[in-house]
Amino acid sequence: MKHYRLILFLLLPILINAQNTEITLTQGMVIRKSCLVKTDQYILEAGAETYAEPVDLSALAATITIEGDGITVDFKAAELRSAADITRPDKFTGLAILIKGKNITLKNAVVRGFKIALFANGADNLRLENCDFSYNYRPQLQSIREREDFSDWLSYHHNDKDEWMRYGAAFYLKNCRALTVKGCRATGNQNALLLTGCDEGTVYNNFFHFNSGLGIGLYKSSRNKLMHNMLDWNVRGYSHDFYARGQDSAGILLYEQSNENLIAFNSATHSGDGLFLWAGQSTMDSGEGGCNDNFIYGNDFSRAPTNGIEVTFSRNKIQGNLIQECTYGIWGGYSYESTFMGNLIATCKTGIAIEHGQQNTISRNLFMGDSTGINLWARESQPSDWGYAQKRDTRNRDGVIDRNVFLEVRKPLKISNSENISINGENLFFGFENVLETPKPNEGMKFLRNDIYGTKEQISAVWKNPSIADSKNVNFSHIGEPENPYAALDIPFSELHEPDSLADGMLAVLPDGFPQGRQFIIVDEWGPFDFRRPIAMLDTIAGNIYSFDLLGPSGDWRISSLKGVKTVSAKQGTIPSSITVERDPAADAIEILFSYIGPQTITTVFGEKIAAGRPYSFDFKRFEKKLNWQVKYFNYDGEMPAENFSSEKPVAEQSVDELYFAWWGKPAEGVNEDKFATESSTTFDIAPGEYVIHLTSDDGARLYVDEEMILDHWNVHEPATDEIKVTLGGRHTIRIEHFEAGGFSTLGFRMGVAD
Repeated sequence: MKHYRLILFLLLPILINAQNTEITLTQGMVIRKSCLVKTDQYILEAGAETYAEPVDLSALAATITIEGDGITVDFKAAELRSAADITRPDKFTGLAILIKGKNITLKNAVVRGFKIALFANGADNLRLENCDFSYNYRPQLQSIREREDFSDWLSYHHNDKDEWMRYGAAFYLKNCRALTVKGCRATGNQNALLLTGCDEGTVYNNFFHFNSGLGIGLYKSSRNKLMHNMLDWNVRGYSHDFYARGQDSAGILLYEQSNENLIAFNSATHSGDGLFLWAGQSTMDSGEGGCNDNFIYGNDFSRAPTNGIEVTFSRNKIQGNLIQECTYGIWGGYSYESTFMGNLIATCKTGIAIEHGQQNTISRNLFMGDSTGINLWARESQPSDWGYAQKRDTRNRDGVIDRNVFLEVRKPLKISNSENISINGENLFFGFENVLETPKPNEGMKFLRNDIYGTKEQISAVWKNPSIADSKNVNFSHIGEPENPYAALDIPFSELHEPDSLADGMLAVLPDGFPQGRQFIIVDEWGPFDFRRPIAMLDTIAGNIYSFDLLGPSGDWRISSLKGVKTVSAKQGTIPSSITVERDPAADAIEILFSYIGPQTITTVFGEKIAAGRPYSFDFKRFEKKLNWQVKYFNYDGEMPAENFSSEKPVAEQSVDELYFAWWGKPAEGVNEDKFATESSTTFDIAPGEYVIHLTSDDGARLYVDEEMILDHWNVHEPATDEIKVTLGGRHTIRIEHFEAGGFSTLGFRMGVAD
């Protein structure tokens, strides 16, 4: 036995070294054993896959492949970067790392410049630790300060054929059971982590923020734990004081039969939706299933452009969340048998909105400063093409509103066309204009045992509401203010279901002093601003006067050059600053180049590091030439308009100085709602140079310059933007043909100076 121990002792260093073999990454490498990667930057080629649908997963080729069972690969912060131009992340292609096998651990990897940084299929017990997959694919957004572009909208409705791959991802994991994603980072992408068919995983302590799509997305994924993650500023489709659409971005997305997930202790603020849950197309068609029995607890979903939480066509528990400054705190359309308990919902347009809900309980929530507290209603009819509406009871009925507190809520309750709604159990109202509005009659509504505080005039007005006066003997009105308005919020231990936090779960909250508020959701062509570099944000335009806010890390700025500018209020200063600029109306464009020097390292929009004290340039450019467009409308029959449709007499005409349309119905008198075509033309003079045209269309479009066709996108498609570079100078004519086949349609034209 002693000899065996001696041999083992002598062999131990050899065994350890064998398991810690250090390798150098090479193109197409397949790693089949545990190893360390030599710390370095590896610039390798990305594959040409565009993930055209349907995706052939068996044909995916990766720059690096890891396969086997029970192996660990430690990159030691080695960086794998594609050779692509980092300034065009919308052109990134290929798959960086492909994982095949079971019980594989990847840690400390850095990946940049790919369409998908990591893909794993069927990799049970996969463990990803401390990987930074930032600055991979993201599209160039077309929305601008004053208006959104409909091609920026996302559609996650289908993923059975891996349609989500077209959007790119830092991590795309499929059919991976019992996965762990811990301590990873993904910023400057469109999507961070996408899970499809993944069950019983744990995702925690990650920083998936400042992406233009999703922080975490689940599709047919159940019994996972998403906890202690920073998921802030996953957003698009927002321009403060102009539009708040979100365009289906979200901190967390649950789609299509994703059940029994625990979502707790995350920070998902300033995202399109904090959490967006939808039952899925199969539920809409069949009326069966849903995204059910998810427990959403103790998260911060504040400052969403749209909904702090959206949960629809499903049964879930939403408890103990912080939801402030959203359009809707919780949108629960068609929710049933759901519990909304113990949430703090403040300064939202509407706190909780539920249409066509059944048997929901809204209990012990604190509403503060909302315009409307709870809005329950039903429409008169349902869409005839919804299988769900044909096979399910969609009345708004049997809801319970119990022991909630409404402080300084202008309209605490708005209930319409509903049945058997019980407002009882000592709800407290103080600081209201009108406690209960009933725009349409309700059946069987009860308003019992509630505490109403206010002035004598307010109390008198309350009792004039017939829905309340009928129950006045069992309600309690008080002149003055409540001594302890929060007493009703105490939740007995027997009713409290609080999940355990993970033992090593981090406190996921924004740092003290970090900018907070919807005014700090600033989205440009590459996504949300992350405050790690200086920018010139256009605030307002009044005639030829432009106002800018210079935001970002503290430091000194000065203006290096000006074009198309008559006057400027200041040419240097420190950040933050505000300046105004008067544009020269005779110029086609305005260009301002800034130089910045600061005391800290900054990170550019493409992930480059600029050391403290080094100069950094940033700019504002905007093409302002107005074009006078003549737009003609034509009706047609059949699948597409005739090739020579524009030779016919138009059914309507109009002149516009900006070609930007979004049609939900007929665009003009005499024009079809569906199956119409347009011809738009303009003639103009322009300085010689290289220009770029962005044309957004739904459906088909063709673009001609001086009667030469330079874009042919003549098919039925969802809103899409084509980019075309042209050389112009002197007098030119642009003509655009477009057709709408059915449903929503859009046409938008923008032109600018090419970089």
